[in-house]
Amino acid sequence: MLRILAFDIGEKRIGVAVSDPLGITAQGIETYHRTDDPEQDAAYLIRLANGYKPVKLVFGMPRNMDGSYGMQAETTRAFADLVLAKWDGDHAYQDERLTTASARRVLIEADMRRDKRKQVIDKVAAVLILESYLSAHGNT
Repeated sequence: MLRILAFDIGEKRIGVAVSDPLGITAQGIETYHRTDDPEQDAAYLIRLANGYKPVKLVFGMPRNMDGSYGMQAETTRAFADLVLAKWDGDHAYQDERLTTASARRVLIEADMRRDKRKQVIDKVAAVLILESYLSAHGNT
């Protein structure tokens, strides 16, 4: 097993997390602030991925509480397609329902100030997406 890279795709920011080489733990890398150019954003994520040499990219896929896909899922998939057009490795989508809410709760419990939370919440959400993916695929 080698590293897996996960993304929490948002309109303004993208949280990024990576697994350890054994695929057991997840660590937040950064919160990328998106530009007005989705192609430029996708190229940045590919450069980042090439540095970590992951075997798989995992994209958090937003779903409605009933499990259906909505407009945000379409937006996420369209952006993921831009990234995947430049990626020749494996990829997956992971249900990300409530990950941002969970990340917010973790940061509040850690007594982090609101302005600091905004800077890291997407990165923490990416960690939760990756942990969920690893757990669902027996990598715990």
